[in-house]
Amino acid sequence: MADWQKDVAGDEIWQQIAANLLMVHGGMAMLALLLLGALIPLHVQRSWRSGQNLGSGSVMAAINAVLIMTAFGLYYLGSEAVRPFMSWIHLGAGFALAMMLPLHVWLGRRARR
Repeated sequence: MADWQKDVAGDEIWQQIAANLLMVHGGMAMLALLLLGALIPLHVQRSWRSGQNLGSGSVMAAINAVLIMTAFGLYYLGSEAVRPFMSWIHLGAGFALAMMLPLHVWLGRRARR
């Protein structure tokens, strides 16, 4: 939102806010990758072998893969032709992950009962 606001308002403050939020976002993404790496041997393999919550778990893994690929593309590919398209995919996948996580947890707890 701050990135869009800097184009509309033209204020320097929005440029600074957008840069700071992007740094925080990148740091949180590094932490998320660390946690995702820990989930694979501790949670994903065990659940996959037991056949529990495979549908929503597969969707979660796919969304995370899309987020990782589009983040890589946004950071390392400087193509102005591809960047807006990749940005929208990354944004949509982020929102999808935020909606899918509580559903995945709920389905997993429901299946355990």
